Amino acid sequence: MRIEKIDDKTMKCFLSKEELEEYDISYKDFILRSDKAREVMEDIMNQAEEEVGFKPPQFALELQIMVLPDQGMILIFSEKTPEDLKNAKGVMECLGMIKDTLGLKDEDISKALGMAAAGKEGKQPDVDPSKPGKSKELKEVAESVVTFAVFAFHSISDICNYARMLPGNLRVKSELYQMDGVYYLFLDKGSASYERYSRACIRALEFGSLYTAEESLIEHIREHGECLIADHAVKKMRL
Repeated sequence: MRIEKIDDKTMKCFLSKEELEEYDISYKDFILRSDKAREVMEDIMNQAEEEVGFKPPQFALELQIMVLPDQGMILIFSEKTPEDLKNAKGVMECLGMIKDTLGLKDEDISKALGMAAAGKEGKQPDVDPSKPGKSKELKEVAESVVTFAVFAFHSISDICNYARMLPGNLRVKSELYQMDGVYYLFLDKGSASYERYSRACIRALEFGSLYTAEESLIEHIREHGECLIADHAVKKMRL
């Protein structure tokens, strides 16, 4: 395990092919945030603090994965702070990271969106962000932030259990793909309200993990994955 500190907020770790075999772990574990991946990440963070002085993040941690065929894997860890939410394009990723590090609950959605809105407008929201958002200003800003996300699931049963937890009249657009043993659910806001869409995304984090919220990063799945359900995937998986 080779660790390199890039700056105060970023560090890089190389895991060799032999180390991955010893840990019995693959990139899928990191995408799906399995228990094994969490244990390895904890080992990496402990070693990083001892060797290069990279301190565990106080708020949230972003992980980027680079697979090196026949060599191993590079993991890049970046600390994220509330200030980083001023770039509102990454709000959904931040929701995923907050979920992991702080234990996000449904009622915390408005707080996260309030932070995004405040950053986008360069001011504090005019309502208590810890309570369900009723502010017209907050709603208008939040709705322009994130309307698309892809979630990764271990199994079809996880997706079915997730779909059954959602309201039957939820008007989101959804597609389902499978690639390399991982199931990817594309979730688009469609004509659903932003609040209901956000709640659907947060609920997805209970059964799977966030893969991306950038549409530009999904072409690989569309090109190389198998499309299982091209439309109304959530509705069809409720059966």
